[in-house]
This record gives sequence, structure tokens and C-alpha cells, in this order.
Amino acid sequence: MQIAEIIRRIERAADPRHAAAWDKCGIQIAGSADACDKLAVGLDPTPATVRAALDWGARFILTHHPLLLAPRLPDRRDAYHEVLRLTLSSGAWLYAAHTSLDVRPDGPAGWPMRDFGLKNVCVLEPTGPLPGHADPARLPDGLREMGFGLAGDLPAPLPYGEFLDTLAGLTGRTFFTLAGRPPENVVRVAFCPGSGSDLAQAAAKARADILVTGDLKYHQALEAPIPVLDVGHFCLEERMMRLLADTFAEELGPLGVEVRHFPGRDPLAPCLVGGQTWRKPE
Repeated sequence: MQIAEIIRRIERAADPRHAAAWDKCGIQIAGSADACDKLAVGLDPTPATVRAALDWGARFILTHHPLLLAPRLPDRRDAYHEVLRLTLSSGAWLYAAHTSLDVRPDGPAGWPMRDFGLKNVCVLEPTGPLPGHADPARLPDGLREMGFGLAGDLPAPLPYGEFLDTLAGLTGRTFFTLAGRPPENVVRVAFCPGSGSDLAQAAAKARADILVTGDLKYHQALEAPIPVLDVGHFCLEERMMRLLADTFAEELGPLGVEVRHFPGRDPLAPCLVGGQTWRKPE
């Protein structure tokens, strides 16, 4: 498949015109390859991910996070320099679908909404109407906006402990960080994959009992109007990219393009008393 067609299909799912103004979605490194028969998908453009993708034979690497938000010279031998070296020497392309993907509730960013079976869903920070090609089968009735974060009602109220157990099963995590007093029952939940703790006010306005997100800061925790459950930046978005890879595998596989998800690794891990560091087994 021609590179231009790969990009067209990516941008149908994550149009860079819908990205946040500060973001750097789109082509990160233009390759010399004209066609692609192997598409690699991952969360971060780290040297490890890029190297693994290229060793597999990828001609196009799609990540969620951009290579950089502010361009700079490759004037020192660091991770940025290594990604440039690996990618440019291979002829492969590197592309980032960041906030352009986050705003699409019908896409993989909306997976908690679908897994929890949320009803009466609203967008916490709307950015505009959904495009006409949005898949209505992946949206609750009445949701016609895109934007950052979602809130919706659970099919039935859950005691807080059961809600945590369900969330742990969905995310694969065994610990979270809570700011605020936990609700006795969770009826309406808000979530934002990645870093969404600045949406706490919007979640409260949407009558959510709790906000699930990552990257909660100290002063945000002090001022949060509702409980905020920090599940980490990694887990919600790692699954999002795995689902995106599955979607493209189904779409592009019959057209001769092999798609593979390259798992990332959470750079943060709990450090236990005694200096031991726990990590989930690979």
C-alpha cells in the first residue's frame, strides 16, 4: 500500500486538524519508502520500540505520543538522536496520532466507555461535532460531539470496592492513587486516558462521582471538587493503542498490510519498603 494511502486511513481515524493547538500530530519523520507492507503501532517512539519495529521490517511506525513537542537540533547522543538515526537510516516513516486520536469517542480512546457499558454519556471538554464518518455503532445514543474526556452512568451502581476491582481487571493494575474521599457507591464515572486531571471541574459539572485519569498533581489533588483516581498515564493509553492496532489489522490486513502492536513499558513502578521494586511480570 502506498504511504499516502496509509496516512489517509490514519487521518480518517485521527484527523490532525482536530488536535489541540499545542500538539505536534502528524508526520514526525518523513521516510524514503514509497510503500508499506508492515505497519507498526505503539504508544511511545522510544528507541526500544522503534528498533523492535524496524527489526520486524516495519516501513511505517505509528505512535500515540509525538517524538517532540518543541523541535530542536540533534546535538547530543540521546534517545531523540537514536530514534532519528534508526528511522532515517532505514527509510521508514514515523507518524504520531496524539490528541487527534484522544478526541474521538468512537475510536479506541473511548474503550472505557464501551467496556463499562456507560449510558447517558457526555464529553467533558467538547471540541466540535463528530465527523460524518464516525461509527454510530461505537457510540451511545445521542453522543454527537468529540473532545477530551467522557462521563456516563454505569449500567447499575457499584460499591466503591467493586468499582475498583472492575477497574483493576480492565487496566491490569493492582494499585491506584486516590485524591479525595471515596464515594460509597459509584453511579456516574468520568474518565480521560493519559493526563486529564485538569478536567476535574468539568467532571464535577457532569455530575460524575469520580474521575479516572493519570498524572494527578499535588495542588490539583488538593483542589479537586470530586474524587480523582490516578491510574497512571500508561495503562489506559497502552490498551488504546493495542485496540487501534487491532482495528488497522482488520482494515488493512486484507489489503496486504501486516499490522503489529509493539507493547510499551510503564516507566513508573511502585517502590516497596526495603528498596524492592515491583513490576508486573512480562
